[in-house]
Amino acid sequence: MKARVKLVEGMTFVAESGSGHAVVMDASPDVGGRDLGARPMEMVLMGAGGCSAIDVVHILRKARQDLVDCVVEVEAERAAEDPKVFTRIHMHYVVTGRGLNPAQVERAIRLSKEKYCSATIMLAQTAEVTADFEIREP
Repeated sequence: MKARVKLVEGMTFVAESGSGHAVVMDASPDVGGRDLGARPMEMVLMGAGGCSAIDVVHILRKARQDLVDCVVEVEAERAAEDPKVFTRIHMHYVVTGRGLNPAQVERAIRLSKEKYCSATIMLAQTAEVTADFEIREP
């Protein structure tokens, strides 16, 4: 896996993935950024949410659950001093579907957290990672 991060101007960067997708990142204004993109640590958090969401959707579909939507709301706390690693991450899953089995949803989230989501498992080395979920009917 590869990525390339290039300075555009000031503290604004364009990051390009090895698969050819690009995203703008910027620093906060207090260190010279212009608020033109997500902060790098926000990207890490979004990546963890995306990684886990993909797992959960994949697992639920394989279990033949009638899934319509999946939203992962991720909230984190960071250490006060450098390096300001994540110390706590909470992932709240909102899964929408027809007649979803709560045990299947719980299982999918657990499998993602403990076995499949590389991002979450990596972040769990410094952060307490917790999760909960709610099921909604469409």
